[in-house]
Amino acid sequence: MSKMKTHKGMRKRVKVTASGKVKYRKSFKGHLMSAKSGDRRRRLNKPAIMSNTITRRVLRALGEE
Repeated sequence: MSKMKTHKGMRKRVKVTASGKVKYRKSFKGHLMSAKSGDRRRRLNKPAIMSNTITRRVLRALGEE
């Protein structure tokens, strides 16, 4: 059987850390920032770690697992 192909869209959006966790950028930061509080905007700036339930599917799509 042929190799699994990497999901190119997923590869552009996430990064796998050395310990195997998946880092991604948070949504809702594209525009309309004046309506959001400063605390919320600062929180949206930080990269997030994906939950364990989704991580397995993401790693499979990336060909890591």
